[in-house]
Amino acid sequence: MRTRFVLIVLLLVLPAALAGCHHPSGAEGGLISGGGQVSIQELAGALGLRVTETSAIHITLKNASNTVMLFTYTGGKVYVNARPIGEVGTVSKMGGETYVPKSLVSRIRAAMQPSGQPSAPTHIPSGCVVIDAGHGGKDPGATSCLGFQEKTINFAVAQKVASILGQGGVRAIMTRSSDTFIELEERADVANRCDADLFVSIHADSCPDSSIRGFTMYVSRSASWSSRRAASAIAKSLGKAGLSSRGTQRSDFRVLVQTRGPAVLIELGYLSNRSEAGLLRDSSFQSRLAQAIASGIRDFLGRIAL
Repeated sequence: MRTRFVLIVLLLVLPAALAGCHHPSGAEGGLISGGGQVSIQELAGALGLRVTETSAIHITLKNASNTVMLFTYTGGKVYVNARPIGEVGTVSKMGGETYVPKSLVSRIRAAMQPSGQPSAPTHIPSGCVVIDAGHGGKDPGATSCLGFQEKTINFAVAQKVASILGQGGVRAIMTRSSDTFIELEERADVANRCDADLFVSIHADSCPDSSIRGFTMYVSRSASWSSRRAASAIAKSLGKAGLSSRGTQRSDFRVLVQTRGPAVLIELGYLSNRSEAGLLRDSSFQSRLAQAIASGIRDFLGRIAL
């Protein structure tokens, strides 16, 4: 009986003892066992970068030549010097550390600028501004409470802005010249091809709450100082046009993220608000808004010595 008892005890204790010797996830060296992952600190070290910003949704790594942003929510992408290189992949959090796929090391390294080279050339003003009339063609955007579609308002105001700028000697290029559908990436590419001093996307807003009103400026989450300065200049001018301001917000709209130069997006007002919908449909008020936007753009351009 005693022999059987000893054997039973050994069988119960031995697995627990062996388990105590097994490294848990996040083992020594920062590699998650069997997961093919590295900690953010290891990723930065392998690439010669330092972690400069960490939030609930993104992490920024930098050195003198490169800026890498990883958006850590499901489906989030990796941007190297503002250019997307694909999705981050599986993200794990453990013991206060964030872990990402080890394969990111080679993917990011392949897209980085060589050490000692600037991540982007010093911007030389091109004299070109791109005006993007949001939506178009098969994509109508929001439908106002008065029955008309957002795409018509966006195009009308954008045309007026481009015309005003052109009359003042600024080369203004529109991403669409008629009621046609254009992919978001193509809109950004128009600005990138001409090395635009500014990309301005014009939209109108909508909300289930019909009492909400006012215009909103948007820049990307990683917006440059120039983008923020442009948003401020246009907002200041629009504030005198008769619409209340809802401030400047940050959001990674594709047209903002994929435009290499300064870029802003304007939501002119709420089509779901009967009063603002009526104003936005009025041609003379559209001209007033266009004058304000053009004035803000000219103020911004003046500050980059055009």
